[in-house]
Amino acid sequence: MSTTFTSALAERLSGKNKKDDKGRRKLSYPVVLLILAGGLLLLSALRVITGAGDLTSSGQWSGALGAAVPIGLAGLGGLWAERSGVVNIGLEGMMMLGTFSAGWVGWQHGPWAAAAAGIVGGALGGLLHAIATVTFNVDHIISGVAMNILALGVTQYLAKLWFGAPGSAAQQAGGNDKQSPVMENMPNFSVPGLSDWLHSIEKHHWFLVSDLAGMLDGLVSDVSWLTIVAVLLFVGTFFVLWRTSFGLRLRSCGESPVAAESLGVNVYTYKYAAVIVSGALAGLGGAFLAIGTHMYSDGQTGGRGYIGLATMIFGNWRPGGVAMGAGLFGFMDSLQLRSGGPTVHALLLLVAVLLVGLALWRFKGGKVKVAVASAVVAVLLIGWYAGTKTVPLEFVDATPYVATLLVLSLSATRLRMPKADGKPYRKGQGK
Repeated sequence: MSTTFTSALAERLSGKNKKDDKGRRKLSYPVVLLILAGGLLLLSALRVITGAGDLTSSGQWSGALGAAVPIGLAGLGGLWAERSGVVNIGLEGMMMLGTFSAGWVGWQHGPWAAAAAGIVGGALGGLLHAIATVTFNVDHIISGVAMNILALGVTQYLAKLWFGAPGSAAQQAGGNDKQSPVMENMPNFSVPGLSDWLHSIEKHHWFLVSDLAGMLDGLVSDVSWLTIVAVLLFVGTFFVLWRTSFGLRLRSCGESPVAAESLGVNVYTYKYAAVIVSGALAGLGGAFLAIGTHMYSDGQTGGRGYIGLATMIFGNWRPGGVAMGAGLFGFMDSLQLRSGGPTVHALLLLVAVLLVGLALWRFKGGKVKVAVASAVVAVLLIGWYAGTKTVPLEFVDATPYVATLLVLSLSATRLRMPKADGKPYRKGQGK
């Protein structure tokens, strides 16, 4: 019986079934590639029509990559925790611990030591969350909220104590109550030859070709070494969770911990491991922020832990989906740093086109109310675009959060979270 259960569970969790629980076909890799190609065509056409050259510029996509890394690491951390059945909305607090730890160690020992310190700081936050939720069975939401509040208070208190203390070495090095002293810069790298070639093609502004060159140039020029580490962590997460027996056992804890326990899986051990790794990844995301600005500063995370949680949900608890979501939100976040009013204004037209397509799809599926609502919003956006030349700066600042709400509302119907995610579990309860 145990062999049958293991085989069935492995098949279910491996993602090999072509349809989900509601009978809808899952997206295959060729379909995903077609979607990406269609998106590139839309962006190229939008650049030509609106003249918003920043849509596909190397600078915009380089900034998007940098903004996507901390969000993606937070989302990846949430994926580890929730695949084991533990809801982790304390990602924001764990990122705070990572930024503070990186700032504390980084100004003394350099950026790589700062990255390691951020991992340790976030892991300690994950350990605390695991103790509360796994051992003491505290409600996961309450524990996560408490973690965010606790991390905020602890980092602000320790910043005053360690960075702003009168006469301290940190204060003499430039630290204060709100920030750490400046740390050394982590060197970037560019792919030799390829970067210059792509940049030369981008300057010609050819339709599609120059757009693709600009995007690729932004992804291969002046890339932080921590970005490469983040990419490897995404690949490693997929391999560990979906291609190893350890990953199968961990995911079984998030689907049916009672059944996993009956097969000899130590559910507590796997939950602890997953939540600690979750905190470590979020802490590394926080360290990335501190290293990128060369210091810790109060409020540095800026809600990226919450956006990371949204990318995990949007990505349907899969590493590839988290990476795509992080890229989307990183693109929006990058607009704030590049005077994105005209670019966001051009995106209004793009969103309107997508909503028209959604309206047609929903109407074909018989969901008339949703189709009509989408069409009405599309008309309003077209009117907004036609009647203005830019959008207010306040709306540009809110763009990442608006995108978060919009994407989650549109993707909510296809999501399937782990069945035991957030549910209380006590050892031996299946006996």
